[in-house]
Amino acid sequence: MKKEAKETQVVHGIHTGDTNTLDLVAPIHMTSAFEFKNAAHGAGLFSGKDDGYIYTRISNPTVSMFQAKMAILEGGEDAIATSSGMSAIASIALSLAKPGDNFVSCATVYGGTYALFTENLKALQIEARLISPALSDSKKAIESLVDKKTRFLYMETPANPTLDVIDIEMWAGIARKHLIPLVVDNTFATAYLQNPLLIGADVVVHSATKYISGHADTIGGVIVGKKKMMDRIRAEYIHHLGPTMSPFNAWLFLRGIKTLAVRMERHCLNAMRVAEWLNSHPKVTKVYYPGLPSHPGHPIAKKQMKCFGGMIAFEVSGGIKAGQAVMDNVHICRLAVSLGDCDTLIQHPASMTHSTYTKEDRTAAGIPDGLIRISVGIEHADDIIKDLENSFSFIA
Repeated sequence: MKKEAKETQVVHGIHTGDTNTLDLVAPIHMTSAFEFKNAAHGAGLFSGKDDGYIYTRISNPTVSMFQAKMAILEGGEDAIATSSGMSAIASIALSLAKPGDNFVSCATVYGGTYALFTENLKALQIEARLISPALSDSKKAIESLVDKKTRFLYMETPANPTLDVIDIEMWAGIARKHLIPLVVDNTFATAYLQNPLLIGADVVVHSATKYISGHADTIGGVIVGKKKMMDRIRAEYIHHLGPTMSPFNAWLFLRGIKTLAVRMERHCLNAMRVAEWLNSHPKVTKVYYPGLPSHPGHPIAKKQMKCFGGMIAFEVSGGIKAGQAVMDNVHICRLAVSLGDCDTLIQHPASMTHSTYTKEDRTAAGIPDGLIRISVGIEHADDIIKDLENSFSFIA
């Protein structure tokens, strides 16, 4: 049977109905523990001989349905749902690397990820070897950072907040050569626009809080990959440290996923309109959007993405003060961090999401102090543009 289109997979993809009650919508199994039929049944579950549920920190039917859905959408064998995107990234890093080990990552990542890599993991004697955006397309530069203690490669593409686009296939080739996994944060693109596992990556991670939810009303993360790798992460980190997704949150994500395709289509259309408008505005000095032919990553984005996403960054003449004037005078755009919401969100990375970087490190990662990031929502594009146009009038 021919595989369903992604638009169908987000709506269906898994059987959500209980065999007895035939639920049309996935039920919420809001319980901490599950009853055993008898002592032998309980022992069989704990030994792994029997399949079933014991305790929601370990597994839960609603969470399992969300995991199955994400595995289908990303083309993976298995998935792990976690309490947040950061807990998903930490779970991967702490499972794959131990004290004395290192990993190679692109330097431009979410600010929380950067802090985890450069502070928390460093304290555990796990070294993050960061490669600048200018060298992220150089095999020689990447391989110069790999040695016998390198345990994985890590990237965001498109990257937060500068929308750098990294060649997944090329990095995957380096990972295979050195027999280490490639981990890709696919939060900006989503499983609807990009499937890293299908072009060579070994593990995909998402902040499900963002586009997967789509409604800014829940927090969660998800890891997708081969079953053997997922079993390792579960055994070495998830089960005992407990970054577990709530069944209610899993239910909200299952609900959100059903509209992922239609939302992403609208996000993409609106973002292209806004990016083109910004690119022609006299007060805008630079636009970062992979859908624009002027973007250096445009050819790679065309190769590995279905469309170019809903995230834009830009700079205005006048630097930080001018950017603050823009953000302080929007009305439809909402001044808030996070992204992937139905509402358009605007924020200042240097003082907000990426304030975990020092000024020098932001410069090395290609994050200007005057950069403004927009998560373009699903409102009418004309209204978003009018709102920005009005806010630009406050630039001195």
